[in-house]
Amino acid sequence: MARVTISILYTELADYSLACLKALKATGAKIQLVHWPINPEAPFQLDLSFIDEVIPRDTVDRDGLLTKVSAFQPDLILCSGWMDKDYVAVCRKLRGKAIAVLSLDNHWTGSAKQQVARLVAPFTIRRAFAKAFVPGEAQRQYALRLGFEESEIRTGFYSADTQKFNGFYDRLNLDKQKALPKRFLYLGRYVEHKGIFDLWSAFDKYRQAGGDWELWCVGTGEQYAQRVEGEGIRHFGFVQPSEMLPILQGCGVYILPSHFEPWGVSVHEMAVAGFPMLLSDAIGAREQFLIEGENGAVFPSGNADVLARKMQWITGLSNEELLQMSVRSHNLGMRHTPEIWADRLLSLL
Repeated sequence: MARVTISILYTELADYSLACLKALKATGAKIQLVHWPINPEAPFQLDLSFIDEVIPRDTVDRDGLLTKVSAFQPDLILCSGWMDKDYVAVCRKLRGKAIAVLSLDNHWTGSAKQQVARLVAPFTIRRAFAKAFVPGEAQRQYALRLGFEESEIRTGFYSADTQKFNGFYDRLNLDKQKALPKRFLYLGRYVEHKGIFDLWSAFDKYRQAGGDWELWCVGTGEQYAQRVEGEGIRHFGFVQPSEMLPILQGCGVYILPSHFEPWGVSVHEMAVAGFPMLLSDAIGAREQFLIEGENGAVFPSGNADVLARKMQWITGLSNEELLQMSVRSHNLGMRHTPEIWADRLLSLL
């Protein structure tokens, strides 16, 4: 069988992206990667040495990009959304020579903007892309409305590095059998739409009501300087994934209070690591990794009062009940892996 050649036109790389690309490489695929600069709010240190050809996006214009991708002769092109018009132009130019696959993570909401996208898709998106690779059901509904057929769509576009977080689970599980650490964990950027101010308000309400757990927050962002300091709250700033284990060892329950979160790979990561979770109803990944009452709970985004009550509920559970939730989270998380990601992408050939 001939070696599959794949060009990936990516936006901002993250640590978990590499796990998927390594799984793809393990199938024998030859990979070309074009990517935007690393986000300064998440300055991951990434080793891309296993990729056959790496092209920083800011080093090529449209013509240069088309030349490089054409020379690579891909069988398949995977493109992150349609924000980068040069990426879309390359996919359109090479249609017929390669299978161009669109990835998108927005939910179908029926907004005016999405209705316009639906109406013009036959003349824009479908002229560039033959198939779609999306995270979950909400995004699949969007892809269907853009004119993709059921057979042209795959779900599972995002995956955590399950090997790494499964290793964390094995380490953490031994410690937590004795006693789950009485700390909540927030892992994400310090920007308002992540719900950080709701989280800190809810935590204050929780403590005022007699709650004794702490809150550890990991991340950075444009509103880091506005972080709330208080009794029981600790801020770590940005932490490289390779240095996360001590923090995970110190925490018991994961909270993500986002107002807008098309997916949320951290939910998958924390599920595999065995964390009970409190998630807002705006998070796409909850459809796959959270079952109400079995491994955590959902609360309305933006509602600090309800979040505080969910904090009180989950910290009132016994250690045995929390450990059962931990196992349930882990089992849900292991339903999707980078290897499955690679298989689903290749199935679009």
